[in-house]
Amino acid sequence: MWEGTVRGLFYGPRTREPMRAVRQVRLVAGMGIAGDRYAAAGADRPERQVTLIESEALEAALRDYGVTLEAADTRRNIVTAGVALNHLVGATFAVGEATLRGVKLCEPCGHMERLCGRKGAVRALVHRGGLNAEIVAGGAVRVGDPVAPT
Repeated sequence: MWEGTVRGLFYGPRTREPMRAVRQVRLVAGMGIAGDRYAAAGADRPERQVTLIESEALEAALRDYGVTLEAADTRRNIVTAGVALNHLVGATFAVGEATLRGVKLCEPCGHMERLCGRKGAVRALVHRGGLNAEIVAGGAVRVGDPVAPT
């Protein structure tokens, strides 16, 4: 059995603006993160409701490619530690008070690299860019909360 931890939380109220780091977010079932730019579109696009990335992926980007990435640079919402996110596609799991279902891998894109200004970010995060997830049951998520199977 595995269990990880939430290391960081971010949301973006408007497109192309920097992500905001917070200590807590409210996940709304079938929608997204309260206040996030994608929350309104979440009902029609489950894969856009919430995104996660492993803190270990950021460490690997530096170690393997020499690319320094801050968590906010990736434009993902939840930064985890101790969880193999690629294995959660199709799985249901708990994050804090919420329940998520992994929808697909969140591969990095040129848009992310342009916004963060870190040349090589896409290459450094290929196949470790995180996970797109649907919010099955909403609730509060805080930095330090567990990430665990349901």
